[in-house]
Amino acid sequence: MTAKRKPVAPFYAVGLLWLLGGLFLPLYTAGAYLLLAAVSAAVFLLVGGICRGGGTIAGSAGAEKKEEAPPKPKEEPSTGNPELDKAVKDGKLALSEMKRLDDSIADPGVSADIVRLSQVSEKIFQAVKDDPSKLPQIRKFMDYYLPTTLKLLNTYDRMSGAGVSGENIDGTKVKVEDMLKTIVRAFEKQLDALYGADALDISTDIQVMETLLAREGLTEPEMKADPVQADGTDIKLEL
Repeated sequence: MTAKRKPVAPFYAVGLLWLLGGLFLPLYTAGAYLLLAAVSAAVFLLVGGICRGGGTIAGSAGAEKKEEAPPKPKEEPSTGNPELDKAVKDGKLALSEMKRLDDSIADPGVSADIVRLSQVSEKIFQAVKDDPSKLPQIRKFMDYYLPTTLKLLNTYDRMSGAGVSGENIDGTKVKVEDMLKTIVRAFEKQLDALYGADALDISTDIQVMETLLAREGLTEPEMKADPVQADGTDIKLEL
């Protein structure tokens, strides 16, 4: 059960008023006594009005501060493809973990690699989101390469925070630092591979267009050079 907590400030104010009144007013007279009583009532009501609405007491255990509920994380709208929805959700979690690790790890070289990994990973997720047919291409990336990379970074983070230097800690950290360079290049190749089919389509379209334009006479003929003359000084160009 929740009960109102009465403010104590009005009582303190009246008590202070009577203390001052006793010093400066002849309280042994009825007029001074009644005047001070009237002023006390006014002060009590005034201070009580200011303090009105202060705090509650919940149950018999005493006052408890009401905690605000944390804001709910924004959920991505469903794409209608459960597998793609899972990939998008897992991708957001991975990017969030990379951000945390970047904030936690002080080494500037490792931090720069994490930032690059985060940038490339985000582009990979966006490419798949834009074209869900590319989802099978990143299955191994999602199931192994990405979680293993996060595992390596978390190990590096824990060892960096151990506060000691030793053969195992220092050796492992160096291995992770070296491996990160390889992982960055691998992630970049993964992103490039997602555009392989697009590049092939564009090349085919360009070849077909070049053929049609030439057939219709809509392109400039290429300039050809005659073989070099015997004296090597005369080069003829013909159209």
